[in-house]
Amino acid sequence: MPLPIPSPRNSGATSSTPVPLYWARYGPAGVDPLVILHGGPGAHHDYLLPQMLRLAATHDLLFYDQRGGGRSRTDNPDPIGWQTHVDDLAEVVGELSSGPLTLVGYSWGAMLALLYTVSVHSGGRGTRPARLVLIDPAPLNRGYRQAFETEFQRRQSGDAIQKLRSDLAASGLRERDPEAFKQRQFELSVAGYFADPARAHDLTPFRVTGKVQQSVWESLGDFDLLPQLKSLDLPTLIVHGWSDPIPVDSSLEAARAMRARCVVLEASGHVPYVEQPEALFAAIEQFLKDTRT
Repeated sequence: MPLPIPSPRNSGATSSTPVPLYWARYGPAGVDPLVILHGGPGAHHDYLLPQMLRLAATHDLLFYDQRGGGRSRTDNPDPIGWQTHVDDLAEVVGELSSGPLTLVGYSWGAMLALLYTVSVHSGGRGTRPARLVLIDPAPLNRGYRQAFETEFQRRQSGDAIQKLRSDLAASGLRERDPEAFKQRQFELSVAGYFADPARAHDLTPFRVTGKVQQSVWESLGDFDLLPQLKSLDLPTLIVHGWSDPIPVDSSLEAARAMRARCVVLEASGHVPYVEQPEALFAAIEQFLKDTRT
């Protein structure tokens, strides 16, 4: 079962964004602050925990739930697009962050970090990041996204996961322990992201607000972020699991474009903070140490 999540040092809601966004801080105050961006879109920060709190031993971590997900849900019917999230991030940073800005993005959050950085470097609103840590970035163009969707569907419909589904249906767990059955259903819904599907057992469950996820991807259209990365010049670490259903070539192309440090974890899928935490956090801590200002 997932480990319990400790209470944050403090938490609250933003006052500068059009919709109040829930935020939470962990770790010692003011020590090498990091802004952590969760995936989705339409998810929430909790599923990065407690594993990502390894960084809280020596860093001041700021998490927030992006608009439309978690404790930042909104009744506003207007579609939420990628630009909305970029604008929100600018406000969150301006209101809650100080000192040199380090963005640590996971999955969609890594793509959001890049969209924000490209926007600021092009004259958009916000604080210019000093460095980036990108963990298994979402596909960075439409072709890689299509390859990811095809591979993830192949895994989810494959014999191994289908057998696990059949075993669960025949287990009687739904009647004996409804909460355990619900947890197992969640694990099977994300099993295709893992190099070893059994490791899904250790991921904190989360929910995605489907309409937010859909509206963000629709707002990106026939996107290709890779050519825009060539203009960026800032220290960047990219970590990608070799067995991630998101093609590793997407991150390798980004690393070449940005002249970034890139680490490929051979025994990991899309969730290295669960699958390969020692290797992941060693790489991140070394990068942060080497680039500390």
